[in-house]
Amino acid sequence: MKQILIIIIVLFSLASCNKKENIKVKEIVKPVSKKEEFGFVYADFNVVRDTIKKGDTFGTIIDKQNIGDHRVYDIIAAIKDSIDVRNIRYNKPFTLLRSKSKKHKLQVFIYQPDALTYYVIDMRDTIIKAYKKTKPVTIKRRTIGGVLKESLSETLGNAKIEGALASKIAKIYAYSIDFMKLKKGDRFALTFTERFINDTVYDGVEELEASFFEYRGKIIYAFPFAQNPNSDKVEYYDEQGKTLRNFFLKSPIKFSRISSRFSSSRFHPVQHRWKAHKGTDYAAPRGTPITTTAGGVVEQSGYTAGNGNFVKVKHNGTYSTQYLHMSKILVRRGQRVTQGQVIGLVGSTGLATGPHVCYRFWQNGVQVDALRLKLPTGEPMTGSNRARFMEKIEPLKFELDSIANL
Repeated sequence: MKQILIIIIVLFSLASCNKKENIKVKEIVKPVSKKEEFGFVYADFNVVRDTIKKGDTFGTIIDKQNIGDHRVYDIIAAIKDSIDVRNIRYNKPFTLLRSKSKKHKLQVFIYQPDALTYYVIDMRDTIIKAYKKTKPVTIKRRTIGGVLKESLSETLGNAKIEGALASKIAKIYAYSIDFMKLKKGDRFALTFTERFINDTVYDGVEELEASFFEYRGKIIYAFPFAQNPNSDKVEYYDEQGKTLRNFFLKSPIKFSRISSRFSSSRFHPVQHRWKAHKGTDYAAPRGTPITTTAGGVVEQSGYTAGNGNFVKVKHNGTYSTQYLHMSKILVRRGQRVTQGQVIGLVGSTGLATGPHVCYRFWQNGVQVDALRLKLPTGEPMTGSNRARFMEKIEPLKFELDSIANL
């Protein structure tokens, strides 16, 4: 019986050993990638990355390296027709490719003035070569949409879109939308293209193809279109082919907030009495640019105790606008100005408790509320241009409406 028990234990042990031997562990071996950049395989070199420091020049940088039989002066002379080394700028990145030997002889110098371009100075041969290269750029298309949960800038930032697109959108809709009045829950949709360097490095927005924003309960579309097919001049139109460029801008300041509205009776914060406030106050940091909302001629420019530094612009026989409390006036009386031109900077001169611009509007010599006024707009396109436009925007509009569930 004892012998049988020993045999059973031995057989069990052998079975256990065989079971362990049948377990296969698969090792995943990742190949060591030979990183390639600027047309060079880094594994072939001793690589040094750095940035231009204050006081650095091309000469001082390479003079610290082992450049073999070359002399700094000879290198600069050899490449002068291809690269002007005097244009090397502070805080820009550069890369040194040196030999892997103990001597670390400098073989290649690479300088990047921006994310897209780079200069190469190749010193591996007796004859030094220098050239400029541009990294390949891929254009990718994206459509986003939904409801606003915060400001436009924050919404785009959360979607990892460069802030410059917000400024572009504000400019396109400058005649139609006051973006400070967009509310949480307002719908929007954007179709745009983005640049990617080497297919991976984000380089910003290339073009806005289509968009809409809900503003005061109305959906306002914007589609770029050139009425002259042979021209690069592009304007933006709504879904009916009506231009978004109106006679007046919605606001004299981008991304400001209204701190006080037009009123027949308002308690004045400085004079401490009730009186009419015949303008709209836009609060903004001191020094913010103030733009004229329409083209015209500067009718008045100067200072009064109440207005502080101010500018008044006459646009035609019907309309005039005035801009008060400037910290600095940038135009003179009699000067012709264009729509969107900076005419002064936000301040708090005159009767003002803080930096803002009081925007006043005259119609036929009477001060009126600019926010309630129905101002002249552009006319829709007609004929063959309209047919071509409608055909172009049909798939774009469908895409916007679909993503925003319109």
